[in-house]
Parts: sequence; C-alpha cells; structure tokens
Amino acid sequence: MSEEGSLGVANSPRFVSNLTKNTLALVLAGGRGSRLGPLTNWRAKPAVPFGGKFRIIDFCLSNCLNSGIRRIGVLTQYKSHSLIRHIQLGWGFLRGEFSEFTEILPAQQRMNTGWYKGTADAIFQNIDILRAHRPRYVIILAGDHIYKMDYGQMLAEHVQSQADMSVACIEVPLEEAKSFGVMAVNSEDRVIAFTEKPQDPVPIPGNPDRALASMGVYVFNTDFLYEQLIRDSDSHDSTHDFGNDLIPYMVSRYRVIAHRFRNSCISSSEGGNSRCYWRDVGTVDAYWAANIDLVHVTPDLDLYDNRWPIWTYQEQLPPAKFVFDDEGRRGMALDSIVSGGCIISGATVRRSLLFSNVRINDGHTLIEDSVILPNVRMGEGARLRKVVVDKGTIIPHGLVVGEDPVEDARRFYRTPNGVTLITPELLGQQLHFVR
Repeated sequence: MSEEGSLGVANSPRFVSNLTKNTLALVLAGGRGSRLGPLTNWRAKPAVPFGGKFRIIDFCLSNCLNSGIRRIGVLTQYKSHSLIRHIQLGWGFLRGEFSEFTEILPAQQRMNTGWYKGTADAIFQNIDILRAHRPRYVIILAGDHIYKMDYGQMLAEHVQSQADMSVACIEVPLEEAKSFGVMAVNSEDRVIAFTEKPQDPVPIPGNPDRALASMGVYVFNTDFLYEQLIRDSDSHDSTHDFGNDLIPYMVSRYRVIAHRFRNSCISSSEGGNSRCYWRDVGTVDAYWAANIDLVHVTPDLDLYDNRWPIWTYQEQLPPAKFVFDDEGRRGMALDSIVSGGCIISGATVRRSLLFSNVRINDGHTLIEDSVILPNVRMGEGARLRKVVVDKGTIIPHGLVVGEDPVEDARRFYRTPNGVTLITPELLGQQLHFVR
C-alpha cells in the first residue's frame, strides 16, 4: 500500500507530519555572495545579518522547524566561521534522543581532494552521511533567501503527483528571470524545459511579461537522488550543479514537477496584505531595500506572526534606551526598528533599522534611511543617509555620508542605486588582522 493510502486522507496533518518526519533537509550555505561586495569579505552570504536580530540562514532553518522537519544538515564552505558559530549558538536545541539534529557539513574532501565543485557535488560529497540517516525524502534548500514557506505542503504535493523530483517556483518579471533558473511547464505543471540564467527567458504562456523561476528548493525521492548524484559525478562534462546539469538532464527523462510557491507560502492577511514574500538579497541594493521595507507600517514580510516565528540565537541584552529630552538634543527614533542593547543619546533616527548594541552619540547626529549592523559606534555630529554600516564599525565624529555622491564613491562602496556601504576596513579600522 502506498504511503498516501496507508495514512488516510492526503494532505491531512498526520499525512504531512509523517512525510516531514521521514525527510532530511540539506541547506546549501557555502556561497560567497560576491555581489554583496565588502559585506561578504569576512563571512558567507547566509551569515549576513538581516532584520535587526537574525541572520539570512535563519529563515530557511525556521521554515524547516515550523514545517516539522527536524533533521537538518548545513553544508558550509566559504569563510564559514561566523556561520558555524551562529548555528552552534542558536540551533543546538534539537534533541538527538528523538533523532533531531542540525549538523554542520563543511567541505571535508570525503570523496576527493577538492572543494565542493557545485551544488550537486556538495551533496554527493556527503552521500555516505545521507545514507546513514536513511531518509525517505530529501529537501535541498538555498541558505541565502528570505521567505516563509511550509515545506510540508510541498512534500505532500510531491508525493501526490508521484514525482521523482519537485522544484519550487515563483513568477518573476521577464527581465529579472535572467538571474534565475527558468522553467517551462505543461498543463499539469510537469517541467518540460529548464535553463539556468538564460539570456532570453521563456515567458509564461498567456503572460508574456513574466517567467517561472526556480527558488532553489528541491524535493527528491532519496534513492532517485543517489542515482542522479552518482551518474552526474561520473560525467566528465558536467559542472556538477543542479541548475546547470542535473535538472536539464532529468526533465526529459523523469517526472519533474513544478511546485507553485503560492500553494505553500506563509503570508499575513493583516492590513489586507496577503502576498507571498520571497527575496534574494544578493546585492547591496536589494539587501538595503529588504531591510528598510521592515520599518514600514505594513511591511511585505511579517516578522510579528506568532504562527510562523523566525528562530535565531538570542543574545542576553538590555532593552533599547533613548536619552535626553532637551530642545535640540532629543534621543528619538521615528518609523524605525531599534534592537536590544541600543542607546540613542540626543540623536535622531528616521526610517532606519538598528541591529543590537548600536550606540549613537549626541551632537546633532542624524541617521536616515539606513541599516546599521551590530556593535556600531556612531560619533558625535555624524550625518548618514541611505547607508549600510557593517558590524563593528566606528563612525568618526562629524562624518557626512549620503549628501555628496562623488565623495561617497571615492571613500566607500557606493551602489548604482545610491546606497553607500561603510565597513571598518574602508575607514582604516582592522577588525580582522594577522599582525
């Protein structure tokens, strides 16, 4: 008898929970994230702080936990120290007695003497560990996207459609589709073509301005995954990547199904906003915009939804503090998010997001439309507009950024959309050094 038949009604809570219990999640978290510029000079992209208190990787890990998937492997490679430390501090609460775990799987040269060559090779190099866990299904996730998704619903659709593999997908503007894997599907959402980062994306039939893009979320029947990984590893012509090699090979030979994100996204209907939220914060402009969106009255991403919490490492910090209430010397934050440990002393913060332990001194200091990462110290009289300030930066007294584009570009990292990124190194402050 099939799993669906033995468990009763398909998509019932028991049916879904049995699927998630028999699923192993593998998070691909080794990417460099070079488009984020100096933000990833000392950390992997999934470890970049986001949303005032989280890291980017917390979103897919929270999706796993909230979906009932409690066996998770995190594959790391590039500058992974802060990422590994974050997972050790914040994700070590799962209980091994109940076969729950978050394992860190760094590049170990288990199968050869090289680093991970591609996304498929990263999984292949850990295939013996996968076999030891004996999952029935494997869900493979990119660790560098911001979204809320019930993976249990995707697993249920995968089983009901009798797919060998399922690919989660979203609709994106045609011009943006050049940065994604783009698929064509038939009337049953079976994938009939797949091209990674095409120069001329195929539009959705009847909707010429949009394309169907892969989210980097894949569900496999485990034995089928092993078979394809081994076949791909033996191929000398392959780049050993899911998007470039495995999926294009499989769509004409096996049953690959597109899973529509709208069927499993977790959205809030509060304020009439019920759109599915998914962001690739892979550039400084996109990163700044996604963080600044959170300070709006009704942001697209709801971090206050108790039904689907985002879990993370919780530092023990005092509450945020605002001091001085004199005319011309008033500590205040307007239309902003201010995290624990922050002190705003006689300064003004508008439409900005402050991570933990930020100290802003008085002296007519002004912060507007900015994202300030943890442990930043702001000197007196500074004026910052539309900036991202990296962790641990000490802003000198009287520094002005966001008013002279030429000077900003000369001294710092300035994006095409006018966001200025300030790091300790760009100010001559060496947080990372050898001698």
